[in-house]
Amino acid sequence: MQGVQAQIEDLETKLAFQELTVEELNQEVIKLNRLVAHQQHQIHMLIGKLQDMEPSNMATQAEETPPPHY
Repeated sequence: MQGVQAQIEDLETKLAFQELTVEELNQEVIKLNRLVAHQQHQIHMLIGKLQDMEPSNMATQAEETPPPHY
């Protein structure tokens, strides 16, 4: 009987450790989700700023005439 009791206690210890680990991982996932949401917001803000910028006076590469040596 002592062996069975020791096995049960060992399993209970492992279960408690796993529950703690799952909770810690859950907290990390929550933090990472917040970070990703913040970064997505920043990207959308940057996209908006880039779209609001006045176009450049420089010609695009497609509009540029090739150099004379072509």
